[in-house]
Amino acid sequence: MAGKVDIEGILKTLTLEEKISILAGRNMWETVPIPSKGVPSVKVSDGPNGARGADFTGGKSSACFPAACSVAAAFDEDIAHRIGQALAEETHSKGARCLLGPTTCMHRDPRGGRNFESFSEDPLLAGKLAASVIRGLQSRGVSGTIKHFAANEQETDRMTVRETIPERALREIYLRPFEIAIKESKPWAVMTAYNVVNGFHCDESKFLLEQVLRGEWGWDGLVMSDWGGTNSVDGSINAGLDLEMPGPARVRKIDAVVADVKAGKIQESTIDERARRVLQFIERLKAFEDDTIPEEQAIDKPEHRALIREAGGRGIVLLKNEKNLLPLPKDKLKGKKVALIGYAKEGQAHGGGSAAVNAHYKKSPWDALHEYYGDSVEFTYAKGAHTLRMLPGMKDNVVGLDGKPGWTLNFYPQGSSTPNEVKHQFPAASSSPIGSDASKKWTTMELIGDFTPTETGEHYYAASGLGPTQIFINDEKVWEQTSLISDPMGFLFMSVHEEEHRYSFKAGTTYRIRIRSEPPASVPGLEILDGRTGVRMGFQVASEHDEELTSEAVQRAKEADYAIVFTGHTPEWESEGQDQLSFNLPRNGSQDALIAAVAAANSNTVVVNATGVAVAMPWLDQIGGLLQTWYPGQECGNAIVDVLSGAVNPEGRLPCSFPKSIEDSPAWGNFPGEKVDGILNVTYEEGVFIGYRHYDRIARDRLNFPFGYGLSYTSFETSGLKAARKSDDSFAASVTVKNTGGAAGGSLVQLYAGRVDKSEDHPVKSLVAFKKVRLQPGESATVELAVTTRDLGFFDEKAKKWVVPAGKYELISANSAADVVETVQVTVEKELVYAP
Repeated sequence: MAGKVDIEGILKTLTLEEKISILAGRNMWETVPIPSKGVPSVKVSDGPNGARGADFTGGKSSACFPAACSVAAAFDEDIAHRIGQALAEETHSKGARCLLGPTTCMHRDPRGGRNFESFSEDPLLAGKLAASVIRGLQSRGVSGTIKHFAANEQETDRMTVRETIPERALREIYLRPFEIAIKESKPWAVMTAYNVVNGFHCDESKFLLEQVLRGEWGWDGLVMSDWGGTNSVDGSINAGLDLEMPGPARVRKIDAVVADVKAGKIQESTIDERARRVLQFIERLKAFEDDTIPEEQAIDKPEHRALIREAGGRGIVLLKNEKNLLPLPKDKLKGKKVALIGYAKEGQAHGGGSAAVNAHYKKSPWDALHEYYGDSVEFTYAKGAHTLRMLPGMKDNVVGLDGKPGWTLNFYPQGSSTPNEVKHQFPAASSSPIGSDASKKWTTMELIGDFTPTETGEHYYAASGLGPTQIFINDEKVWEQTSLISDPMGFLFMSVHEEEHRYSFKAGTTYRIRIRSEPPASVPGLEILDGRTGVRMGFQVASEHDEELTSEAVQRAKEADYAIVFTGHTPEWESEGQDQLSFNLPRNGSQDALIAAVAAANSNTVVVNATGVAVAMPWLDQIGGLLQTWYPGQECGNAIVDVLSGAVNPEGRLPCSFPKSIEDSPAWGNFPGEKVDGILNVTYEEGVFIGYRHYDRIARDRLNFPFGYGLSYTSFETSGLKAARKSDDSFAASVTVKNTGGAAGGSLVQLYAGRVDKSEDHPVKSLVAFKKVRLQPGESATVELAVTTRDLGFFDEKAKKWVVPAGKYELISANSAADVVETVQVTVEKELVYAP
């Protein structure tokens, strides 16, 4: 369809039933088309640090970009914009026109399972970077989908948790990044969160969707639900939710919506408005001009590789560097021995859940170090600690009923002992939920394999099933789960806790293993899994499971000139669907003990930590160097080596505070909440005092590292802070930065604001502007910053307005939230009031 699309004309041709049909998806990733009326389908793809395509696991490979926490640590809007542009190209390669990202919720607590795919604890930083990513995406014709609106700060019971948030905190902290991004980038889509906010599920909240989003902010795009996050028919439609996802419709079945229209619960004009938004969304994506959905492709672009490496390196934060232990250039390491310990051979590129992609590749530090230093350095390796959360999927030495490697997968109709469907070469006794009884063709699935161990011993196995599941070894039932798994979300994302058991195996003897599983009756809060089932069986021989690993690592460290310990979270430990089990590195303190032991053996110990969150660091005083790498994407190894070697001067800064103890964190005592009548309830009792706003009010010694902190291989001097009134609505500030060291590098100018007359009701200071500047040795530059007057004020819950009281305010230049450099005062002559 060429030329301008007549949306109103198309809408008038649609029957009520047809209009209702496009208010839910066709399948997991596509909208419903109506070919006879010229309405095409569009495809969306999971993000936000890659475009995965239709397959949740496997499938066509994709470029894996740095996670949002890593992008935030770069404090660089240009890099965020370029990542958005590249993500748009990746989205097109998967036949999609809409990327489900960026994630823009707050880091309320370090244990938040999805913090890594959000930007920061600071709303200004999160909003500015989200806006940059969205502008990049939409400049290349791909819709950004800012999510999850709103206040999805935890994963525990995320489908049903009831959050009570004071309106001031909601406005100043949790809605503020969305407000910034929506006003500055105008995303074409917004995704609602699962949780309940102040009495309403987000998809049913007229306050969030109609009053704030479309009313106060004047936004005109499409609102879609999170997958399975539509909670009612009339409630969600009347509140402003345009599109239920995924499809086919679970809640918005045509008959149910028609019945509500006839009963007067929904006006047909409201159906028209929801359908109009869907059609306008399709128009923005230019699908009326070209309605094809191309086949998915894996396109590994050199320019994407380069951008990922650059962005990953710029986000790495140098947290400690005693006696200038780092960098380690080639001439410094030539002829030396370096012990690489821990995750050195693994590319810790991304977290778990919907942010995970099947990366084109993952460059490990081990490979990158060898490529960079060549034969001039001797590298040794030791694993050092057990870190697996789940035993590996059982696949080695297993053959199916056809005698070929792998498992036989059978499906049985209800009450039948004869399978009606058989699949061969199922690779491992491990799967995410598969199969559906929607057609009533089968109700039980069974994995069968003949296992012949190569070692005799009391080996370990562990299992889980979405629904009732049994394991038989030689027809002996050795394990049973009688009902729905206790953590279906963890099961979905392959990170569920499984109790380990032991069984006596004899080498060379063949054992027939059968795993039978049935769908649970229902999956409360995850109705999209109703009628589905899946099983997992992990296995590890006793010699590997019980092996003592630390001694070898200590010996390698003693023999080496330098020891580099790679620690962190794998996607099993840090993932959508679950919050952190502990503030300490997993597993059971093994990584903490490893670092302490290695540091005691080698005074030149560097820790390279890959997490998306702050973690406890009981070993901090014992080590010489510390890098926080986050999840840098598929070029993770190269990005890390760039910084270790000094090829890239570290310029990352912390986008979240690193407390010493979880008990000192702002949400301690009310995260993740308490069960009341079986429903998790959480009150945001800390109000606006999250992150550095909290730590500014308590003793600074509660922090290992403050927000905005980061070291460099050079030095900078910041001076000459000036500020002047530009208009009633803004101030202009400037500061001079000089590189006083011997290497080129990047410095972050951080500008905070606070009242001169301090008050317990208001933060000591809040970030109001930031800018990265890169300078050669001896070079200086004047950095100009704009400060919005409204950011000096607060949201008055009684007046329902933003208020900036008359009086004196401080503008504060700082190296971090805990390191003030210079302060100037500005005056607001009269009280200013802003509509929300």
